Amino acid sequence: MADGEWGRLMQAAQTGDRVAYHQLLTAIGAWLRRYYATRLPSWMVDDAAQDALLAVHEKRHTYDPARPFGPWLAAIARYKWIDRLRRLKSAPTEALTDDLAVPDHGEAVATAAALERLLGGIKPAQADVIRLVKLQGLSIEEAAAQTGQSVSLVKVNIHRGLNRLALVARRA
Repeated sequence: MADGEWGRLMQAAQTGDRVAYHQLLTAIGAWLRRYYATRLPSWMVDDAAQDALLAVHEKRHTYDPARPFGPWLAAIARYKWIDRLRRLKSAPTEALTDDLAVPDHGEAVATAAALERLLGGIKPAQADVIRLVKLQGLSIEEAAAQTGQSVSLVKVNIHRGLNRLALVARRA
């Protein structure tokens, strides 16, 4: 919508034309969202546009129909943009300290080492396909292609290897 059309709608709104005012707010609302989308983080765009629309509403009596509407609106949008930037600057942030909590991976390392010890106690062909299928998530067919075993042999080795691991784990 052209600047002249917005000015005409604002002039009609100043005389009480509700339909013209609704059309104006709808049109400039879309323009404000585009304006802020290039200047602010996406999560701030709608709030900034609403702030500017409220400012237009509160200051509508200051618009002079003899002057262009675009610069009047752009001034309001700019001031509201600056307000948002100031809020970003003064927003509280969490201070980082030197004693950042780092998760302890000791248990995971110990578990992986115990699993490797268990897999070391079964036949290498069984351990290889168990690692590929059960730990790395490969399909039976992919494990067969990678190890050179047939699909049925991979299935047998997984079955026998898991049974052997269960037996060893029960004894421990």
